[in-house]
Amino acid sequence: MPVVAVVLVSGLGVQLLAHRLKVPSVIFYLAIGVLLGPEVLGLVTLDTFGDGLEIIVGLSVAIIVFEGAFALRIERIRRASTVSLRLVTVSAVVMFLGTAVAVRVLEGASWEIALLIGALLVATGPTVITPILDVVRVRDHVATALETEGIVNDVTAAIVAVVVFETLLLDDLGVPATFVSFLQRFGTGVAAGVLATVVIYLLLESEFVPERDVQASQFLVLAAAVGSFAAAEAVAAEAGIAAAATSGMLLGNADIDNREEIERFAQNTTLVVLSFVFISLAALIDVEAILALGVGAIGLVLVVMLVLRPLGAFLATLGVERFTRAERLFIAAVGPRGIIPASVATLFAIELELAGNVAAGELLVGTVFAVIFATVAVEAGLARQIGEYLGVSPMRTIIIGGGRIGRALATRLENRGEFVVIVDADADAVESARAEGYTVHEGDGNETETLRKAGIEDAKRIITTTGDDDVNLLACQLAITKFDVASAYSRVTDPDNVDAFESIGVTAIDASTATAVAIDDEIERPALTHWMSELGDSHDVQEVEVTSAKLAGKSIRDLNSDIPDGVFVAVVSRDGENYVPSADRVLESGDHVTFIGDAQGVKRAMNRFHPHD
Repeated sequence: MPVVAVVLVSGLGVQLLAHRLKVPSVIFYLAIGVLLGPEVLGLVTLDTFGDGLEIIVGLSVAIIVFEGAFALRIERIRRASTVSLRLVTVSAVVMFLGTAVAVRVLEGASWEIALLIGALLVATGPTVITPILDVVRVRDHVATALETEGIVNDVTAAIVAVVVFETLLLDDLGVPATFVSFLQRFGTGVAAGVLATVVIYLLLESEFVPERDVQASQFLVLAAAVGSFAAAEAVAAEAGIAAAATSGMLLGNADIDNREEIERFAQNTTLVVLSFVFISLAALIDVEAILALGVGAIGLVLVVMLVLRPLGAFLATLGVERFTRAERLFIAAVGPRGIIPASVATLFAIELELAGNVAAGELLVGTVFAVIFATVAVEAGLARQIGEYLGVSPMRTIIIGGGRIGRALATRLENRGEFVVIVDADADAVESARAEGYTVHEGDGNETETLRKAGIEDAKRIITTTGDDDVNLLACQLAITKFDVASAYSRVTDPDNVDAFESIGVTAIDASTATAVAIDDEIERPALTHWMSELGDSHDVQEVEVTSAKLAGKSIRDLNSDIPDGVFVAVVSRDGENYVPSADRVLESGDHVTFIGDAQGVKRAMNRFHPHD
């Protein structure tokens, strides 16, 4: 009991530390586990939990996988469907076979052990991905791709590993039997997950659970995770993970009451079991076994991190324009291994040692934990720094109002690479915006908690587009005073209210005047108006501050080589004055330059003149 208490308290304590330091919590779990393990303090050993280790780990993994799947909505997956599909197929195969070959060549393992290790190291999982995404704010399609990969690959990796272990390593039944066994276990898991979902859903919708009984709903959903897992495991080993993932995905996308409360309960439960099981498994790391692998283990780690993961990420994102170069590199750089390889490798090593194959057990657990240790320490531990260096955490633009104006504006901003989040309280508007591929948060834009959940703390601007001036004014005021948002813009329906907006620092767009100007533009300058209305498709207009010391003090003529073809400087602004520059105009640091031209060329020009933008 004292050991369990120490593990739990340590895990919950480092959660606070990780949140404060903005470092993924999993890195602290690993460090605490090693500290409590036999290598240092010796408080946690393989005998600490006895025969109950497999049950504890299994149920914990079921809850973790269920929670991750429950939060993974179908509409989110659709927005990154191509990349998600490739990550769980093409990329997974590359990692599986590539790792197996590397283990065979670098460590001299048998093909059976090599394939087993390759299968295990396919898994990333929510245990390591979720803590990373908590501290690295990426655009929704990137987060969805990584989360989907974690959930699906956890399931397939565990089942493939068990099948390889039983049909190739223990019984040597051959490849056909291995494939059939995989399908049987996967099918068993899916069937158990569907059955559990149907039962729980019927109970939630029946009079057995009153609509406002939040606690009953929470416990029933938790029962779906544990019940589906246990039912599948009773039929086939490791089928329970597929059952938990299936049940979580189906219930998470079902129309059930008290969804937010259930999701919050699942997240809190996951935090407890995650910290406990990860620390407990990390404590079982055999440092001597890892060191005994020598340069072979180092070579394998380098192959996994620097060759196989980047190759898989490249193939997964190839030709998908929505993913920027920085986002592709981030996916390539962040793929730490988590609970599934750690737990399954530990259990397999015990079985191998009991069967008298001690060397194989040590090679298995040493190799798997070497990769886990390295990827967690580097890829998870430095995830925030990697994200900042690559620039994958763009400042958000929050748009209050998901109507036609809000969605049209979001389209234009996203076409320029902005990270836009739409906030709307109307369920139909939210559904419509999500169906069109926007990142949407449902809630009242005048509430502090809604804005916080939408990411207002990471926002560079707020834009209110609803038809209610009072709603718009209050939302802007809240964003400026409570969250110190740098800039605010608002649609104003009544021209008499413009002064009220401008008095608190909001740039007010008078709807009547804007409409009049738009009509006048159509009459007097239709070609330019139509060209401007298509910004972001193939051309763009952008203003940027000159911050590059190399460019300050030079004339426009001198800088021609730094301005890409198809782009020209339209306006230079200095001290509130705007100029159409001549070729001899000398730029100074702090000047604002407006570029017009080809969209990609404008983007390159902005990066040259403002390299840290």
